[in-house]
Amino acid sequence: MGKNQEPEKFITFTAEKKQRLDLALSQSLNTISRARLQSLIIEGQISINGQVCTTKKTLVNPGDTLEITIPPSKSLDIEAEEMPLDILYEDDSLIILNKPAGMVVHPAPGHQGGTLVNGLLAYCHDLTGIGGVERPGIVHRLDRDTTGAIVVAKTDLAHQHLQRQLKEKTARRDYLGIIYGVPRTPTGTIDLPISRHPVDRKKMAIVPVNEGGRESRTHWEIKERLGPYSLIYYRLETGRTHQIRVHSTHIGHPLVGDTLYGAGRSVGVNLPGQALHAWKLTLEHPKTGETLTVTAPPPESFTKLLTILRLRLSQT
Repeated sequence: MGKNQEPEKFITFTAEKKQRLDLALSQSLNTISRARLQSLIIEGQISINGQVCTTKKTLVNPGDTLEITIPPSKSLDIEAEEMPLDILYEDDSLIILNKPAGMVVHPAPGHQGGTLVNGLLAYCHDLTGIGGVERPGIVHRLDRDTTGAIVVAKTDLAHQHLQRQLKEKTARRDYLGIIYGVPRTPTGTIDLPISRHPVDRKKMAIVPVNEGGRESRTHWEIKERLGPYSLIYYRLETGRTHQIRVHSTHIGHPLVGDTLYGAGRSVGVNLPGQALHAWKLTLEHPKTGETLTVTAPPPESFTKLLTILRLRLSQT
Protein backbone atom coordinates (compact mmCIF):
# COMPACT_ATOMS: atom_id res chain seq x y z
CA MET A 1 0.00 0.00 0.00
CA GLY A 2 1.06 3.60 -0.61
CA LYS A 3 1.47 6.21 2.05
CA ASN A 4 -1.75 7.01 3.98
CA GLN A 5 -3.59 4.31 2.04
CA GLU A 6 -6.36 2.28 3.58
CA PRO A 7 -6.68 -1.50 3.03
CA GLU A 8 -9.15 -2.94 0.56
CA LYS A 9 -12.57 -3.58 2.13
CA PHE A 10 -15.20 -6.23 1.36
CA ILE A 11 -18.89 -5.93 2.27
CA THR A 12 -21.63 -8.51 1.72
CA PHE A 13 -25.36 -8.17 2.38
CA THR A 14 -28.66 -9.67 1.24
CA ALA A 15 -31.25 -7.62 -0.64
CA GLU A 16 -34.59 -7.31 1.14
CA LYS A 17 -36.76 -6.01 -1.70
CA LYS A 18 -36.87 -5.50 -5.44
CA GLN A 19 -35.27 -2.23 -6.44
CA ARG A 20 -32.48 -0.64 -8.47
CA LEU A 21 -28.96 -1.64 -7.56
CA ASP A 22 -27.75 1.85 -6.66
CA LEU A 23 -30.77 2.42 -4.40
CA ALA A 24 -30.30 -0.91 -2.65
CA LEU A 25 -26.66 -0.08 -2.02
CA SER A 26 -27.24 3.48 -0.79
CA GLN A 27 -29.97 2.39 1.63
CA SER A 28 -27.88 -0.43 3.09
CA LEU A 29 -24.53 1.39 3.12
CA ASN A 30 -25.42 4.81 4.50
CA THR A 31 -21.82 5.67 5.37
CA ILE A 32 -20.85 5.75 1.68
CA SER A 33 -22.21 8.44 -0.63
CA ARG A 34 -24.45 7.44 -3.50
CA ALA A 35 -22.02 9.04 -5.96
CA ARG A 36 -19.21 6.90 -4.59
CA LEU A 37 -21.35 3.75 -4.83
CA GLN A 38 -22.25 4.55 -8.44
CA SER A 39 -18.55 4.90 -9.22
CA LEU A 40 -17.89 1.49 -7.66
CA ILE A 41 -20.61 0.00 -9.89
CA ILE A 42 -19.02 1.48 -13.02
CA GLU A 43 -15.61 0.22 -11.90
CA GLY A 44 -16.94 -3.34 -11.64
CA GLN A 45 -16.60 -3.54 -7.87
CA ILE A 46 -20.17 -4.79 -7.29
CA SER A 47 -21.45 -8.30 -7.90
CA ILE A 48 -24.92 -9.83 -7.59
CA ASN A 49 -24.95 -13.52 -6.78
CA GLY A 50 -21.35 -13.75 -7.91
CA GLN A 51 -21.87 -11.93 -11.22
CA VAL A 52 -20.17 -8.56 -11.68
CA CYS A 53 -22.63 -5.79 -12.48
CA THR A 54 -21.65 -2.44 -14.02
CA THR A 55 -25.09 -0.88 -14.52
CA LYS A 56 -26.70 1.08 -11.68
CA LYS A 57 -30.22 0.52 -13.04
CA THR A 58 -29.96 -3.26 -12.72
CA LEU A 59 -32.77 -4.61 -10.54
CA VAL A 60 -31.96 -6.68 -7.47
CA ASN A 61 -34.47 -9.14 -6.05
CA PRO A 62 -35.22 -10.16 -2.46
CA GLY A 63 -32.64 -12.71 -1.35
CA ASP A 64 -29.97 -11.65 -3.85
CA THR A 65 -26.48 -11.56 -2.38
CA LEU A 66 -24.59 -8.34 -3.08
CA GLU A 67 -20.83 -8.21 -2.70
CA ILE A 68 -18.99 -4.90 -2.68
CA THR A 69 -15.26 -4.38 -2.98
CA ILE A 70 -14.03 -1.00 -1.83
CA PRO A 71 -10.50 -0.47 -3.16
CA PRO A 72 -7.99 1.56 -1.16
CA SER A 73 -7.90 5.28 -1.73
CA LYS A 74 -5.22 6.52 -4.05
CA SER A 75 -1.89 7.16 -2.40
CA LEU A 76 -1.48 10.62 -0.94
CA ASP A 77 1.78 12.38 -1.63
CA ILE A 78 0.91 14.89 1.07
CA GLU A 79 2.77 14.73 4.35
CA ALA A 80 0.85 15.01 7.59
CA GLU A 81 2.26 17.91 9.62
CA GLU A 82 1.62 18.67 13.26
CA MET A 83 0.56 22.30 13.55
CA PRO A 84 -1.69 24.38 15.80
CA LEU A 85 -5.30 24.48 14.57
CA ASP A 86 -7.84 26.99 15.88
CA ILE A 87 -10.88 24.71 16.10
CA LEU A 88 -14.22 26.48 16.48
CA TYR A 89 -16.49 23.42 16.28
CA GLU A 90 -16.02 19.69 15.80
CA ASP A 91 -18.06 16.48 15.83
CA ASP A 92 -17.92 13.16 14.00
CA SER A 93 -19.19 14.69 10.73
CA LEU A 94 -17.30 17.93 10.31
CA ILE A 95 -14.80 20.35 11.73
CA ILE A 96 -14.88 24.17 11.48
CA LEU A 97 -11.62 26.06 11.92
CA ASN A 98 -10.50 29.68 12.11
CA LYS A 99 -7.86 29.86 9.38
CA PRO A 100 -4.99 32.30 9.94
CA ALA A 101 -3.54 34.60 7.30
CA GLY A 102 -0.68 33.16 5.29
CA MET A 103 -2.00 29.59 5.32
CA VAL A 104 -2.84 27.97 1.98
CA VAL A 105 -5.85 25.64 2.22
CA HIS A 106 -4.59 22.74 0.11
CA PRO A 107 -1.32 21.79 -1.62
CA ALA A 108 -0.61 23.35 -5.00
CA PRO A 109 2.49 24.08 -7.06
CA GLY A 110 4.80 26.08 -4.82
CA HIS A 111 2.87 25.14 -1.68
CA GLN A 112 3.38 21.46 -0.95
CA GLY A 113 3.79 21.88 2.80
CA GLY A 114 2.39 23.97 5.61
CA THR A 115 -1.14 23.92 4.19
CA LEU A 116 -4.35 23.39 6.12
CA VAL A 117 -4.63 19.93 4.55
CA ASN A 118 -1.19 18.98 5.91
CA GLY A 119 -2.31 19.94 9.39
CA LEU A 120 -5.68 18.21 9.06
CA LEU A 121 -4.06 14.93 8.00
CA ALA A 122 -2.06 14.97 11.23
CA TYR A 123 -5.10 15.87 13.32
CA CYS A 124 -7.76 13.71 11.59
CA HIS A 125 -6.20 10.43 10.48
CA ASP A 126 -9.21 9.22 8.45
CA LEU A 127 -9.63 12.07 5.92
CA THR A 128 -7.84 10.22 3.12
CA GLY A 129 -9.83 10.31 -0.10
CA ILE A 130 -12.85 12.24 1.25
CA GLY A 131 -13.83 14.59 -1.56
CA GLY A 132 -10.65 13.97 -3.56
CA VAL A 133 -7.12 12.79 -3.05
CA GLU A 134 -5.42 16.19 -3.20
CA ARG A 135 -8.04 18.03 -1.12
CA PRO A 136 -9.26 15.54 1.48
CA GLY A 137 -12.27 16.84 3.35
CA ILE A 138 -12.10 20.33 1.85
CA VAL A 139 -15.58 21.68 1.04
CA HIS A 140 -14.67 25.25 0.08
CA ARG A 141 -11.56 27.39 0.29
CA LEU A 142 -10.30 30.74 1.50
CA ASP A 143 -7.55 32.79 -0.11
CA ARG A 144 -4.11 32.43 1.44
CA ASP A 145 -4.29 35.76 3.25
CA THR A 146 -8.01 35.71 4.04
CA THR A 147 -8.70 34.66 7.62
CA GLY A 148 -11.71 33.04 9.20
CA ALA A 149 -14.18 30.19 9.29
CA ILE A 150 -13.75 27.22 6.98
CA VAL A 151 -15.63 23.92 7.20
CA VAL A 152 -14.04 20.54 6.51
CA ALA A 153 -15.99 17.28 6.10
CA LYS A 154 -14.91 14.23 8.09
CA THR A 155 -17.06 11.75 6.16
CA ASP A 156 -17.90 11.23 2.50
CA LEU A 157 -21.60 11.84 3.12
CA ALA A 158 -20.92 15.06 5.03
CA HIS A 159 -18.71 16.27 2.17
CA GLN A 160 -21.43 15.57 -0.39
CA HIS A 161 -24.13 17.19 1.77
CA LEU A 162 -22.11 20.34 2.48
CA GLN A 163 -21.10 20.81 -1.15
CA ARG A 164 -24.73 20.51 -2.17
CA GLN A 165 -25.64 23.27 0.31
CA LEU A 166 -23.06 25.56 -1.25
CA LYS A 167 -24.26 24.73 -4.76
CA GLU A 168 -27.90 25.30 -3.84
CA LYS A 169 -27.00 28.46 -1.89
CA THR A 170 -28.58 27.26 1.36
CA ALA A 171 -25.32 27.55 3.31
CA ARG A 172 -24.54 31.11 4.35
CA ARG A 173 -21.07 32.68 4.39
CA ASP A 174 -20.70 36.10 5.99
CA TYR A 175 -17.51 38.18 5.82
CA LEU A 176 -16.18 41.39 7.32
CA GLY A 177 -13.88 43.62 5.31
CA ILE A 178 -12.29 47.05 5.61
CA ILE A 179 -12.27 49.03 2.37
CA TYR A 180 -10.93 52.31 1.08
CA GLY A 181 -13.63 54.96 0.77
CA VAL A 182 -17.33 55.04 1.58
CA PRO A 183 -19.93 53.61 -0.84
CA ARG A 184 -22.68 55.99 -1.93
CA THR A 185 -25.46 53.78 -0.60
CA PRO A 186 -25.69 51.94 2.75
CA THR A 187 -26.32 48.56 1.08
CA GLY A 188 -25.96 46.99 -2.32
CA THR A 189 -25.50 43.91 -4.47
CA ILE A 190 -22.73 43.37 -6.99
CA ASP A 191 -23.95 40.99 -9.69
CA LEU A 192 -21.10 40.66 -12.16
CA PRO A 193 -19.59 37.48 -13.69
CA ILE A 194 -16.01 36.53 -12.81
CA SER A 195 -13.36 34.48 -14.58
CA ARG A 196 -9.58 34.31 -14.92
CA HIS A 197 -7.98 37.61 -16.00
CA PRO A 198 -7.30 37.45 -19.75
CA VAL A 199 -3.74 38.79 -19.36
CA ASP A 200 -2.57 38.41 -15.74
CA ARG A 201 -3.23 34.75 -14.90
CA LYS A 202 -2.63 35.36 -11.18
CA LYS A 203 -5.74 37.52 -11.05
CA MET A 204 -9.46 37.14 -11.58
CA ALA A 205 -11.53 39.76 -13.40
CA ILE A 206 -15.02 40.79 -14.43
CA VAL A 207 -15.60 38.81 -17.62
CA PRO A 208 -18.88 38.63 -19.62
CA VAL A 209 -20.71 35.31 -19.46
CA ASN A 210 -20.40 34.87 -23.23
CA GLU A 211 -16.62 35.08 -22.81
CA GLY A 212 -16.41 32.52 -20.02
CA GLY A 213 -17.42 34.53 -16.95
CA ARG A 214 -19.32 32.68 -14.23
CA GLU A 215 -22.29 34.06 -12.33
CA SER A 216 -21.04 35.89 -9.23
CA ARG A 217 -23.17 37.74 -6.70
CA THR A 218 -22.03 39.59 -3.56
CA HIS A 219 -24.35 41.39 -1.13
CA TRP A 220 -22.84 44.09 1.08
CA GLU A 221 -23.76 46.54 3.83
CA ILE A 222 -21.86 49.35 5.52
CA LYS A 223 -21.40 48.38 9.17
CA GLU A 224 -19.32 51.38 10.21
CA ARG A 225 -18.02 54.54 8.55
CA LEU A 226 -14.40 55.20 9.50
CA GLY A 227 -13.60 58.52 7.83
CA PRO A 228 -12.00 57.64 4.46
CA TYR A 229 -12.51 53.93 5.18
CA SER A 230 -15.50 51.66 5.83
CA LEU A 231 -16.14 48.42 7.68
CA ILE A 232 -18.28 46.31 5.34
CA TYR A 233 -20.40 43.25 5.98
CA TYR A 234 -20.46 40.90 2.96
CA ARG A 235 -22.70 37.94 2.23
CA LEU A 236 -21.67 35.63 -0.57
CA GLU A 237 -24.39 34.16 -2.74
CA THR A 238 -21.81 32.49 -4.96
CA GLY A 239 -18.24 31.50 -4.18
CA ARG A 240 -15.87 32.36 -7.00
CA THR A 241 -12.13 32.70 -6.51
CA HIS A 242 -11.28 36.20 -5.16
CA GLN A 243 -14.97 37.16 -5.52
CA ILE A 244 -15.20 39.81 -2.80
CA ARG A 245 -11.82 41.27 -3.71
CA VAL A 246 -12.68 41.55 -7.41
CA HIS A 247 -16.18 42.93 -6.83
CA SER A 248 -15.03 45.50 -4.26
CA THR A 249 -12.25 46.75 -6.49
CA HIS A 250 -14.59 46.97 -9.47
CA ILE A 251 -16.91 49.40 -7.65
CA GLY A 252 -13.95 51.56 -6.64
CA HIS A 253 -13.51 50.36 -3.06
CA PRO A 254 -10.67 47.82 -2.85
CA LEU A 255 -9.93 46.08 0.42
CA VAL A 256 -7.26 47.61 2.62
CA GLY A 257 -4.03 45.63 2.32
CA ASP A 258 -4.95 43.99 -0.99
CA THR A 259 -1.77 44.40 -3.02
CA LEU A 260 -3.07 42.27 -5.92
CA TYR A 261 -6.26 44.22 -6.64
CA GLY A 262 -5.79 47.45 -4.71
CA ALA A 263 -3.13 50.10 -4.31
CA GLY A 264 -1.76 48.53 -1.14
CA ARG A 265 -1.38 51.95 0.49
CA SER A 266 -0.05 52.05 4.04
CA VAL A 267 -2.59 52.51 6.82
CA GLY A 268 -0.19 52.39 9.75
CA VAL A 269 -0.77 48.71 10.52
CA ASN A 270 1.45 45.88 9.33
CA LEU A 271 -1.26 43.72 7.77
CA PRO A 272 -0.45 40.14 6.71
CA GLY A 273 -2.74 40.52 3.69
CA GLN A 274 -6.08 41.99 2.69
CA ALA A 275 -8.37 43.05 5.53
CA LEU A 276 -10.96 40.38 4.81
CA HIS A 277 -12.27 37.91 7.38
CA ALA A 278 -14.69 34.98 6.95
CA TRP A 279 -16.70 35.94 10.02
CA LYS A 280 -19.60 33.50 10.18
CA LEU A 281 -20.73 30.17 8.70
CA THR A 282 -24.35 29.05 8.82
CA LEU A 283 -25.23 25.63 7.48
CA GLU A 284 -27.46 22.60 7.92
CA HIS A 285 -25.72 19.87 9.85
CA PRO A 286 -25.38 16.96 7.39
CA LYS A 287 -26.28 14.37 10.03
CA THR A 288 -28.81 15.99 12.37
CA GLY A 289 -30.41 18.47 9.95
CA GLU A 290 -30.18 21.21 12.58
CA THR A 291 -28.96 24.72 11.74
CA LEU A 292 -25.36 25.21 12.78
CA THR A 293 -23.96 28.74 13.09
CA VAL A 294 -20.31 29.29 13.97
CA THR A 295 -18.58 32.67 14.35
CA ALA A 296 -14.83 33.15 13.96
CA PRO A 297 -13.23 35.97 15.99
CA PRO A 298 -11.25 38.33 13.72
CA PRO A 299 -7.45 38.21 14.02
CA GLU A 300 -5.50 40.73 16.05
CA SER A 301 -4.30 42.60 12.92
CA PHE A 302 -7.92 43.19 11.85
CA THR A 303 -9.10 44.43 15.25
CA LYS A 304 -5.96 46.59 15.63
CA LEU A 305 -6.67 48.25 12.29
CA LEU A 306 -10.23 48.97 13.37
CA THR A 307 -9.01 50.46 16.64
CA ILE A 308 -6.53 52.76 14.86
CA LEU A 309 -9.10 53.94 12.30
CA ARG A 310 -11.64 54.66 15.06
CA LEU A 311 -9.03 56.56 17.02
CA ARG A 312 -8.10 58.67 14.00
CA LEU A 313 -11.77 59.42 13.39
CA SER A 314 -12.30 60.52 16.99
CA GLN A 315 -9.34 62.93 16.73
CA THR A 316 -10.61 64.73 13.62
